[in-house]
Amino acid sequence: MSDYSEQKLKDSQMKASINQTLIESGEKERLKEMLRNKLIECGWRDQLKAYCKEVVRRKGLKHVTVDDLVTEITPKGRELVPDDVKKELLHRIRAFLAQQKELTSDKIPY
Repeated sequence: MSDYSEQKLKDSQMKASINQTLIESGEKERLKEMLRNKLIECGWRDQLKAYCKEVVRRKGLKHVTVDDLVTEITPKGRELVPDDVKKELLHRIRAFLAQQKELTSDKIPY
């Protein structure tokens, strides 16, 4: 296995482990709720809704499927998320993981 393949496998395993920890602790739901509220507060939801309407008008209601709409609006949705919201979410995830690491290291006898 190449170094690149090994690194991709390790990254994938790490992501799965972090996701599992977030789910088991209930932190993932708290983060999702915080993100949902921040996006509503900053007007992201309204901007994306307007963009969806624009796409439907441009393509025509009869020519747009839900999959087409999702494919087209996903990059725009990510682009519209304010940097401060992204930074806050990342900060909260890092803080949570640091806390988990401290809790885990407290259980390990030296």
